[in-house]
Amino acid sequence: MVRCGCASFRKYGNFIDNLRLFTRGGSGGMGYPRLGGEGGKGGDVWVVAHKKMTLKQLKDKYPQKRFVAGVGANSRVSALKGSKGKDCEIPVPVGISITDENGKIIGELNKEEDKILVAEGGLGGKLLTNFLPLKGQKRIIHLDLKLIADVSLVGFPNAGKSSLLSRISHAKPAVADYAFTTLKPELGKIMYKDFKQISVADLPGLIEGAHMNKGMGHKFLKHIERTRQLLFVVDISGFQLSSQTRYRTAFETIILLTKELELYKEELQTKPALLAVNKMDLPNAQDKFHELMNQLKNPKDFLHLFEKNMIPERTVEFQHIIPISALSGEGIEELKNCIRKSLDEHANQENDAYHKKQLHNLQISNTLSYSEPSSECTVTSSRMNII
Repeated sequence: MVRCGCASFRKYGNFIDNLRLFTRGGSGGMGYPRLGGEGGKGGDVWVVAHKKMTLKQLKDKYPQKRFVAGVGANSRVSALKGSKGKDCEIPVPVGISITDENGKIIGELNKEEDKILVAEGGLGGKLLTNFLPLKGQKRIIHLDLKLIADVSLVGFPNAGKSSLLSRISHAKPAVADYAFTTLKPELGKIMYKDFKQISVADLPGLIEGAHMNKGMGHKFLKHIERTRQLLFVVDISGFQLSSQTRYRTAFETIILLTKELELYKEELQTKPALLAVNKMDLPNAQDKFHELMNQLKNPKDFLHLFEKNMIPERTVEFQHIIPISALSGEGIEELKNCIRKSLDEHANQENDAYHKKQLHNLQISNTLSYSEPSSECTVTSSRMNII
């Protein structure tokens, strides 16, 4: 059952990544004191992940965002055990994190048909409750979407991320010669000849201070958290947001992007990273690229050019650095191949680590099974051997 109520949401254009919902489990049914009958339990409220669902669709379909489950059936002579109330399911996109009103994480839905109980139905009337039913759990929840993609494009505005996305995938983002072309996340897919698909997320360009929520800040930095790999995109000629802001070289751009990610969440720096140096069709691009490569080989030799608070704790080690031109198509095929190679290598490393962990757990299990439980010394010895 879905009833009317209030909701809040954040949206950018037609893109919504946060919703606040009211949920309540159904009340239990009345018991039957004379015959000892139990009322049915109230229905539960579940959040269920669906691949083709969006938060905008959810908002449009249920504009008031109030979700209440069905009431349990009363006990009666013909049915002393009342039936359970109807459950209420809230359809959401994959990649949702659910928190309560206090910010406590209830759970995450990372694949299709994942489901989480958010409001439990009340018990039906029974002897313990003097045959009176209990009300269902009432809860306000927050749905927070973090895009799940294989690769996330990271760069300052006008680095050519939208043009690159349209080159490597079937996405059709807006492209223009001004800084903030991308106002909402765009998702595209790289299609390979053997039908392999890799998803790519283009997020609105960061600006200096994004970690402090300047510009689009946290609204989009959070989407990087669930991507498997980062693809830095920089303009070989550098970047200047406006005439009032300082001009930054390509090397400075990379250092500042690294610092923004570090200040937002250090764990982002542990993700595998590639670098696409864009706009290689511009005059003197080759000379600037050679200079950039020299700086990236020995980044510490050039960090004295930065203010202390702008220097990251650790610099990013790029697995591949590819000069490209999203305009002419130069380097695009090589970039696509490098993206795939890097993802495959990372997947193999994860599989190896998983198998090693499983083997280690099996060895521990076997060691413990052969130890003598009656002898305290033997148990201690076996533990020492395991360590």
